Amino acid sequence: MKILVTGFDPFDKDIINPAYEAVKKLPDTIKDTQIIKLEIPTSFERSKKAIEDAIEKYNPDVVLSIGQAGGRNEITVEKVAINLIEARIKDNDGDQPLGTPVREDGETAYFTNLPIKGMVSHIKENNIPATISYTAGTFVCNSVMYNILYLINKKYPNLKGGFIHVPFLPEQAVLKNPMPSSMSLEMIAKAIELSIEAIILNKEDNNLVSGETH
Repeated sequence: MKILVTGFDPFDKDIINPAYEAVKKLPDTIKDTQIIKLEIPTSFERSKKAIEDAIEKYNPDVVLSIGQAGGRNEITVEKVAINLIEARIKDNDGDQPLGTPVREDGETAYFTNLPIKGMVSHIKENNIPATISYTAGTFVCNSVMYNILYLINKKYPNLKGGFIHVPFLPEQAVLKNPMPSSMSLEMIAKAIELSIEAIILNKEDNNLVSGETH
């Protein structure tokens, strides 16, 4: 079994991104499963190509992408990606699409096919805050998740894929005003490793209560 794990480069004036910094700390093998690590650009167009090229090159069983969600205070495992780009800021190529689809021929939204309740439970069992998220935003993170699930729907039916958002690192948070929540790099990396364990074990937890009231 092979799992491709991607993380973004820094963006929006930050000089570090916890996503790929945490991916780099993952072991090369988890429960006899090969972990392939890849940095991808915070770019709508180039991230799409990077993901598809990596799937063709490595033929993974799972693609798990990691992104920064500054301001969130826990690990958030994403449920759904929507076919919309609404870029509040420019990506690293200077592009700022507004009100455009990720894919013209894609569905309105795609749901992940990963065992996300089991992933969240496994993280929380190890004393790391985590929850399911029902919005991956409208920036490059959502675009990457959508593109993975689009490829699964259109081209790779046996592939599994999903996305995890992680908080700021403390060294990022301390430079912002007001100071947002943060999490240590070691804890973020451990949470990703635990989520991968849950994927490998196909760990389900139908008793996990999730959802939002607003």
